[in-house]
Amino acid sequence: MDGDSLYSPALAVAGALVAAAICSYLAVSRRGRRRQEPPVLGTVFHQLYHIRRLHDYYTELCRGHRTFRLLAAPGRRLIYTCDPAVVEHILRGNFPNYGKGPLNSEILRDLFGDGIFAVDGDKWRQQRKIASYDFSTRALRDFSGDVFKRNAAKLAGVVSGHAASNQSMDIKALLTRATMNSIFNIAFGKELNTLDGSGEGSRFAKAFDDAGEYTLLRYLNPFWKVARLLDVGTEAALKERIKVVDEFVYKLIRDKSDELSRTKAHDPGSRDDLLSRFIQAAINDSGTVDYKYLRDIILNIVVAGKDSTAGSLAWFLYMACKHPEVQEKIFNEVMDATTTSAGDTAASVDEFLQGLTDQALNRMHYLHAALTETLRLYPSVPLENKQCFSDDLLPNGFSIRKGDAVFYMPYAMGRMEFLWGNDAEDYRPERWLDENGVFQQESSFKFTAFQAGPRICLGKDFAYRQMKIFAAVMIRFFVFKLRDESDTVSYRTAITLAIDQGLHMMTTTR
Repeated sequence: MDGDSLYSPALAVAGALVAAAICSYLAVSRRGRRRQEPPVLGTVFHQLYHIRRLHDYYTELCRGHRTFRLLAAPGRRLIYTCDPAVVEHILRGNFPNYGKGPLNSEILRDLFGDGIFAVDGDKWRQQRKIASYDFSTRALRDFSGDVFKRNAAKLAGVVSGHAASNQSMDIKALLTRATMNSIFNIAFGKELNTLDGSGEGSRFAKAFDDAGEYTLLRYLNPFWKVARLLDVGTEAALKERIKVVDEFVYKLIRDKSDELSRTKAHDPGSRDDLLSRFIQAAINDSGTVDYKYLRDIILNIVVAGKDSTAGSLAWFLYMACKHPEVQEKIFNEVMDATTTSAGDTAASVDEFLQGLTDQALNRMHYLHAALTETLRLYPSVPLENKQCFSDDLLPNGFSIRKGDAVFYMPYAMGRMEFLWGNDAEDYRPERWLDENGVFQQESSFKFTAFQAGPRICLGKDFAYRQMKIFAAVMIRFFVFKLRDESDTVSYRTAITLAIDQGLHMMTTTR
């Protein structure tokens, strides 16, 4: 035998040992990665300390680590991320393994009940199916468009009065009332007429805003259950606010149910408002009406329709005041996009609204970009979370355990340079336009203002339509300035990102 033949068995054994060693190393390495934990950057008490600037606190932490942990009560793990790959994993890639879960349901149930924002499984799928159908109907689209235009015209009338008297106004409060009017008309078929700041509708809106803030505090306070048991502090206040909300909503449901019973209008298509449709569908299916179910599903729609658009429009006008060139670009685009009569500088608000068709709105690419840029920096829901149902491994190698709460942060993500470039914190609508000035959407896992995957917001187009109608009317007829040009505003830490206190502006008529 030659030398090669003598050493072949030895080489084969050596090769097998090396291969085994490599496999063992890789197996151990993979097990090590599975055990890799996100770094701990603080505790829930740090959140409470930074409560008034909570989302900026998260943003600072994200600049050092895209995924991290905050220590909470024993047995409760809180994971935070601004990594789009992780967001895509929990919202689409491994969607069945992440949902609201018992943790969120317990925190949210007092306010949202079994509505779509607080449930999983069959209840979520059922409400998603109902909402998906209703939001896609031409009847609701036409009805809601008319409602948006009527309330935009009413708001323009109020703003015009302030401009004529050269008085400042709290535009945030006016927008909240106007959008409350809109969503209540669409949801309940009821005109609240809250623009004068009085009446039951304003009391309901205030109680609902407070309830949202107190509900968010449950995520930050590990002792909230004790406070609820003792009926003290914010838990006592939350209970009182929810009582105001429930009394108002249940009365509307009873009145609507009685009205439909008297008129015997059992055709689901015979009424335009959502509550009538839900009641009629329930009567046709079972002959009975579950008031609690209606309360939950409608209230979830109301919070989505009121808070998202009012808050976003307020932030939009604030940024437009800080960047007056944006106002002028929008004004020029609105004039170009509307019909000749509507685009006439002497046109009235009613004449302008007649020309503000869907086709005209679709041509307003810069306005769409300016609103989207506002949502990038000031998303309606700045913090979202899902609960993990079984152990998992994230794309970045960090392990997640069953029961962990995984938060992703639209507010912080909108300020990350690794996602948006060195000018991430600058307000620049042009970043959303191509070389021809046409709006270009980003990945919904990067721009997370409307969630993504199977849970993406069904009302996204609905919200843009309302915002564009209101914004087009406001910018077409008025020039806005802050009452004090040096003013800076901050947010109120709640479930939605609303401007804290007021947003005081001066206006002049174009």
